[in-house]
Amino acid sequence: MSDPNIGRLLGKRYQLQELIGTGAMGRVYRAKDILLGGVPVAIKFLSLSIQNKKIRLHERFEREAKTCALLGQRSIHIVRVMDYGVDEHRTPYYVMEYLEGKSLSQIIRRQEMTLTRFINMIRHICLGLQCAHNGISIDKQICPIIHRDIKPSNMLVMSDATFGELVKILDFGIAKLLQSNTDQTNYYLGTLAYSSPEQMEGKELDNRSDIYSLGVMMFEMLTGKLPLVAPTHSFGAWYKAHHYQTPRSFAEIDCALDLPQELEQLVMQCLEKEPQARPQNINEILTAIGNIETSLETPRTTQTPSPIDDTQQPTVIGAVTHQSKQSESVLPTTVSADDIFKQVSWPKNKPIADIVFPHPIQINGEKIPALWMMLPQVEINKRLVCTRYNQFLFITAPHPMILWITVIFNRKHGAKWLPYYIDLKTKTGPELISQLCQSGYYRILLFSREQPHSPNHILTSTIASVQCQRLQSWLEMSQTLPASSESMLSKTLLKNEYHKIKPQILAKLAAIKTDSPFDLSA
Repeated sequence: MSDPNIGRLLGKRYQLQELIGTGAMGRVYRAKDILLGGVPVAIKFLSLSIQNKKIRLHERFEREAKTCALLGQRSIHIVRVMDYGVDEHRTPYYVMEYLEGKSLSQIIRRQEMTLTRFINMIRHICLGLQCAHNGISIDKQICPIIHRDIKPSNMLVMSDATFGELVKILDFGIAKLLQSNTDQTNYYLGTLAYSSPEQMEGKELDNRSDIYSLGVMMFEMLTGKLPLVAPTHSFGAWYKAHHYQTPRSFAEIDCALDLPQELEQLVMQCLEKEPQARPQNINEILTAIGNIETSLETPRTTQTPSPIDDTQQPTVIGAVTHQSKQSESVLPTTVSADDIFKQVSWPKNKPIADIVFPHPIQINGEKIPALWMMLPQVEINKRLVCTRYNQFLFITAPHPMILWITVIFNRKHGAKWLPYYIDLKTKTGPELISQLCQSGYYRILLFSREQPHSPNHILTSTIASVQCQRLQSWLEMSQTLPASSESMLSKTLLKNEYHKIKPQILAKLAAIKTDSPFDLSA
C-alpha cells in the first residue's frame, strides 16, 4: 500500500518524498525545502499513538523544540533541528538536517567494529552528551539536557571529509516531551534494554542515567551483545535485570577484540546500579578514553578510519629562498619566486607584528593565493626546510565557515600552526576559496619583524585534488545556506574541532620518513 504522505506539502514549505525510518517515537521522511530551492531535510512526525494521548503544539512542545534547535547549534555531534510545527491532523513534527549515513546498530550487527573505531566513535558521542549535560541557557537559566534514550539506533554514523567518520546523536528531548504528556502511567517510553534502574523506577533523571545507557551501548559495541539478558521482553523482566542482574564480563562473551583492562573497568563502572558509583560526568569518561588511547601502542592516526584524509599526504618540497633557489615542483604559473621577492612588500595597513592573513599576489596579470605571515627572524630560520601540511574544516551552521589550517613542520623544531577562518557569507571568503580550488596550491610568504618590507622566505603548499573538489562543493553548498548573526559560534565550534585533531596531524607529520638531504632532521 502506497504511503499517502508521499508528495504531501507540509506547512506550505516541505514536500515529503520518501519514508526513511520508523520507530516507537514516530516516522521520519526525507523531504525537500521548496523555500530554499529544494534543499533536502528530514522530518520526524511524533508517533500518532502518543499524539492521541493529548500531545499538542503548546508551550511545552515549543520549548522542547527550541531546546533541540539550540543544542544542535552548540555541537557538531548532535543532529540539528531547524524548524518545528504541527500539521492539520494535530501531529507535532520536527524538521532536521538531512544526513546520509548508517545507524550504529547496523555497524554492530555487521561486526564492523575495531578498537580504534570504537574510541573515535565514543569520543564523538561523549562530546555531544557533554554539550547537552552542560546545559542550554533558557530564560537566563542553564538547563541541563538529558537524552533518556541512548542506544545504537539513535546514533548516526556518516562519512565526513574532515573527520573520516562523524557520529551524530538523534532525538534529544523527544522522550521527555512524549512521556511528560501522556496520562497513562503504564506506558513506558524509552528502550528497555538500555534504560537505567532509576529510569525504570520513574525517578527524576540526571546525566548519570545517560551514562548508564552509554555503558550498555559501549558493551554492545565491543562485543556485539548486551551486558544484561532478560528472559522475556517485558517491562518486569527488564526491571529485574537492570536492578539485580550482574552484567556479563567481556571474558564470558569471548570478545574478539583485545581490550585494555582499563576499558573493561570503565564500561563496568558505567553499568553500576547506583548512580553515585558510576562516572559522575561525561568529562570523566572522556579523560579515561584519552588515557586508554595514549596507552595503546599504535596511535589511532595510523589506523582507519582516521579523521585525517589519507589521500592528502603531506609533501616535502625543496625550500625556495632568496639566497638559494632549489627547483620547485612544477606549478601552473609564470610567476617565479624572484618575481615575488622583487615586487611584493608588506602591506602598509598591516602592523609589524606576529600575524597571519591571506592576500592574493598579483604579478604579471596573474593572481595567486597566498598566506602572509610575520615572525622573528630566528623563528623563520627554524623553518627554512620543512614539511607543509594543509587541512580544511567546514561547518554549515549556525553560519557557513571554513577553517583553513596550514602547518609548517620541522622535525627538530616542531610545528608552526597557521589557522585562518574564512567566512563564506562575505565577498572575499568565496573569492579566496575559488582561487585555492583553481590553483591547487598557495604560497606562504614569511616576513621577518627585523626586516619587514620584503619577504624573507617563500614556501609553496599544494592542495590535494580531492580537497579542491571538497572546497568547491562546500562553496556551492554555502550559497544555499542562510547567513547568521552567530558567526562567532561557528568559529568556536571549528576551533574546538581544530584542537581535537591537532595531535592526530602531529602524529601523521612525525611519521613521515624522507631521504631528502634538505631535511634538517634527517
